[in-house]
Amino acid sequence: MPKNLLQDMVKAKRERARMETSARMQEFQSNQVLQTDDKKKKTRYALWLIALISVGFLFFAFSYLFSKATVTINPKMKEVVLNENLSANKEGSASTLPFDLVVISGEEIKNVQTTEMKDITQKAEGTVVIYNTFSSASQLLSIDTRLEGSNGKIYKTKTKITVPGMTKDNKPGSIEVKIYGSVAGPEYNSAPLDFKIFGFKGTPKYAKFYARSKGDITGGFQGKFPVISDSQKFSVVNELKNTLQAKLSRRATDQIPSGFILFKDAVFLDTDENNVDLTSTEDNVLSLKLKGTLYGLLFNEEKLTKKIAENNIEKYDENAVYLPNIRDLKFSLTNKDSASLADVKNISFNLSGNTKIVWKFDTDKLLADLLGKSKKDFNQILLQYPDIDSADLVVSPIWKNSIPSKTKNIKIIVNYPK
Repeated sequence: MPKNLLQDMVKAKRERARMETSARMQEFQSNQVLQTDDKKKKTRYALWLIALISVGFLFFAFSYLFSKATVTINPKMKEVVLNENLSANKEGSASTLPFDLVVISGEEIKNVQTTEMKDITQKAEGTVVIYNTFSSASQLLSIDTRLEGSNGKIYKTKTKITVPGMTKDNKPGSIEVKIYGSVAGPEYNSAPLDFKIFGFKGTPKYAKFYARSKGDITGGFQGKFPVISDSQKFSVVNELKNTLQAKLSRRATDQIPSGFILFKDAVFLDTDENNVDLTSTEDNVLSLKLKGTLYGLLFNEEKLTKKIAENNIEKYDENAVYLPNIRDLKFSLTNKDSASLADVKNISFNLSGNTKIVWKFDTDKLLADLLGKSKKDFNQILLQYPDIDSADLVVSPIWKNSIPSKTKNIKIIVNYPK
């Protein structure tokens, strides 16, 4: 019996030792697992931190690599109320304002239904050029000088003229004159003719003076002819005049070279309203034809702008300026009636209206001056540009302290008024 008790006690000790060892092993394994988890967590945190730092570095690197700058400029300007009296010369010079002349001719026709017929006798009319190959002396021809046409009919000059003599190199002297048929009727209408001066027949001058018509001789008529009242004719002629001026003005505008101005009030239509061609057609329809020549005064925009600036800017520095609405200014020619526009050499005119004188500046030079400069130097750079009123600089990313060093990354916006 004692022997079994001792054996049981030994077994109990062994069992307790085994259990304690097993518990210690479990605790050790548990601690190992915990330590492994901690290491894994720390490793993950470290990897995330490295990733975030790398992303941040790349973000900053790319933001600097793709940095941009926008410069918004407000140019210097001055508002003025113009009432300028100016003069210009067709030849132009360094000290005078030049002008040029655009000349366009045309005609306009309108058919008018009439109800009244009258017996009409009308003489044919045309224009001839008379030549002098007789001597260097000029020759006076009185009004109604008779010209014998190559068709055998007699025509007469409408005015007194003086035919110039031959030049030193033996070129004939010449002059234009209007003629009319000596008798009314359609038989004096003709295609271009040659003429001799009837009064010189039998003298040496007969062979040395001659004339040739410019274009057809027309208008000769005798018989019943449709007529319109003076008031109706006046109305139709005014309509033709307005239509012709509008048409010729459009043609003139299409011909204006770049850099020149044709003010809308600087075009003038020259017509002979008392010499309207009247042609009868079928069914008592009267065709009215008005011929005219439009004269337009052209100005070089840059030179005209400079002249206005000199007169309105104190101590003008010759820098480039422009007037946004220069074509809208009111133009008034002050000496229109003093000379024919076809021969005019000097003009005086007035320009009036509200406008702005706006300074231009060299954007390429400003761009070159800004490349790679610090943002804090921006205002100092602007001091070199008196033609700039104000400016604003925006650099992205916002933390970048310098302006990009490449022109493609800088955008300059100029708020020029239109």
